[in-house]
Amino acid sequence: MTIQTITTRQSTSALRTVDTELEALRTLRQALSEAELGSAVDQAIQIIAAATGRVIVTGMGKSGHIARKIAATMRSTGTSALYLHPGEASHGDLGVITEQDVVLAITWSGETTELKDIFYYCHHYGIKLIVATSDSDSTAARHADVCLVMPQVREACPNALAPTSSTTVQLVLGDVLAVALIEARGFTSSDFRVFHPGGSLGAQLATVADVMGTDDAVPRVAGDASLTGATLEMSRKRYGCTAIVDSRGRLVGAFTDGDLRRCIATHDLTDPIGLHMSPRPVTVTADVLLSEALQIMNGNAVSVLFVVDRADVLVGIIHMHDIVRAGIG
Repeated sequence: MTIQTITTRQSTSALRTVDTELEALRTLRQALSEAELGSAVDQAIQIIAAATGRVIVTGMGKSGHIARKIAATMRSTGTSALYLHPGEASHGDLGVITEQDVVLAITWSGETTELKDIFYYCHHYGIKLIVATSDSDSTAARHADVCLVMPQVREACPNALAPTSSTTVQLVLGDVLAVALIEARGFTSSDFRVFHPGGSLGAQLATVADVMGTDDAVPRVAGDASLTGATLEMSRKRYGCTAIVDSRGRLVGAFTDGDLRRCIATHDLTDPIGLHMSPRPVTVTADVLLSEALQIMNGNAVSVLFVVDRADVLVGIIHMHDIVRAGIG
């Protein structure tokens, strides 16, 4: 068999796998649009949103891996959740489940033996149990307060044995629950950053307020300052410019290194700064995302932005280098 033949077969297999799993997702979409599964999802969302405890997600084998991902997604989007291994649950970890919690069990067959102790525990203590299974007549389904009956799908595995399409459907159903809970709780991008302060996600959601210079770090002079006074203030600070403010602290202009070079040879250093300042500096508010601030800088060919509040009072300053250090760029 030639390398070209092997490559062709691999490409065909890859496309067939994707097509099979796409078909499984289309089947799930159709099921969600129908009354049985759609209504069950609504009930599950209401139960989880009303709970004062956590979502305990559990599953065995490949379903267990999916359960871990669902718990992780919920945690990162404002729903307190954790994964409970069914085997460990039967050997002491059932105590992690409280009466305020909701249990979400993932089992494709609905007959996962290791889950039975969790089912009995939920029944005994009146803990709400949500089950996601493909068999509405299974043991798991009969124990459930709410049963999310997933549609039967064809596995992408050529032997129809390895969980492939089925785990894709489980994973997407978990996303359905997580996203619906985001909307139910009014979870915002600012809330999201609380759970993702590090890495590229945290950087993408950082705002000007997170890195801007404030208070004494902000170069500023009054409108009646001299050219000399403005130059000295600009030299004391690291931004290569200074703000000009009125008696109320409102930003009325800016004076930069470039302005200084243009006027120093031909003007008296005792001139009032108002004669040489730029009267309409580019500004942002503190709640602007750093990525947006960088776009504003690039669009206006500036490396510094003054930060003002809604009344144009100067509250900070940000340099392009601050944004780059935060991981944007």
